[in-house]
Amino acid sequence: MSYQTQDRYMLAAQEDRCAPRTKLTIPGSLRASGGRAFQTVVHDLSISGFSAAAINRMHEGQMCWLSLPGLESLQAQVVWWENCMVGCAFSELLSPIVHDNILARYSGAGNYRPY
Repeated sequence: MSYQTQDRYMLAAQEDRCAPRTKLTIPGSLRASGGRAFQTVVHDLSISGFSAAAINRMHEGQMCWLSLPGLESLQAQVVWWENCMVGCAFSELLSPIVHDNILARYSGAGNYRPY
């Protein structure tokens, strides 16, 4: 059953997405399983996943954790990595309320707005 749930979230992060992605700029940190956290910038976000800068190679299926200001770490799984960008599917869909709060803080002209 857990396997089927994981597949649903992974598929949601692909081109036929269950939710629209919003382009924005959010500073954060990303930590791959077994690695150290590094600073990143999230470039788009939806309730099912995100894409972010990742200079080091990340591998499909690898678990990772995204930390954004004011939020607890969000577990995700790497779906793709290409040219220093990584696309990940959240292990659990992001709450629409949390998603809307993030968009309110960070969308529009890419300005950082502290919480």
